[in-house]
Amino acid sequence: MIAVQSTPAGWQRGIAYSLVMSAIFATIDASAKLLGQDTPIVQVVWGRYLFHFLFLAAFVFGRTGFKRLTQTRRLGLQLARSTLLVGSTASFWLALVYLPLAQAITIGFASPLILTALSVPLLGERVGPYRWSAVVVGLVGVAIVVRPGVGEMHWAVALPLVTAVLYAVYQIATRVLSQTDDPMATLFYTGLGGLLVSSAAVPFFWQPLTLEQWLAFAWLGLLGGIGHTLLIKAFTLAPASLLAPFAYTSLIWATLLGFFVFGEIPDLWTVVGACVIIASGVFIVWREHRLRAAAAQPESA
Repeated sequence: MIAVQSTPAGWQRGIAYSLVMSAIFATIDASAKLLGQDTPIVQVVWGRYLFHFLFLAAFVFGRTGFKRLTQTRRLGLQLARSTLLVGSTASFWLALVYLPLAQAITIGFASPLILTALSVPLLGERVGPYRWSAVVVGLVGVAIVVRPGVGEMHWAVALPLVTAVLYAVYQIATRVLSQTDDPMATLFYTGLGGLLVSSAAVPFFWQPLTLEQWLAFAWLGLLGGIGHTLLIKAFTLAPASLLAPFAYTSLIWATLLGFFVFGEIPDLWTVVGACVIIASGVFIVWREHRLRAAAAQPESA
């Protein structure tokens, strides 16, 4: 398990890492959107995982013993988790080929809502009426962004929803593995599994690459490695419930990158839907934090 440093200074550093990480992940998505304009998405995903794994092998895994990296009690779940992450990445980056960056990320923010709903049948957790209400409100926010039945709806709006479901199940697998496996082993299998799964698919979509495309893949892998390293550091310094709301700052970066790089301006419905989704997600995090704090208090005599 990851030990959390419970000091205000540690929390501030954790929040700073989380903010930088959110900007990095938004930059990765924008870079993938650019690459996807003339490169098959499966090939982009493969390049991202190839250089991500090489970066981790050079700067992270080299400092950790081989036994610690490879030891797992749930190899099947580790590989399934990696496959879920590859699937969520591919579906989201394919959506970016057709949808504005901010709109796709906004719809993808349905993942915490789906995670809350799936935690009941898959983890046996109890979700009370307040959090169920927040889930419903959040899904209404998704409907505001997608606006089914209003005008012509692009089929690609379904892809961020697929991403949200896959990523929610990925997070559930992460929770399960955190009870049995070392975090560094999980990070290792994330990179290795992602590389193996994408390598199995990429021959069917391969096209010759230019030097600029190879450099772009290296850029994605470098950013991915830095982002995941910051993620681990953030969670060793501050509680997850404190850091979770700051993930929504990636929407700010996505809006800025969408405007300056692609000339995209979110419409009113996307902004309204984003506010509803973010509000419901923050409420769920706040509610879970309160329930855990109450459960941790000793019963009064």
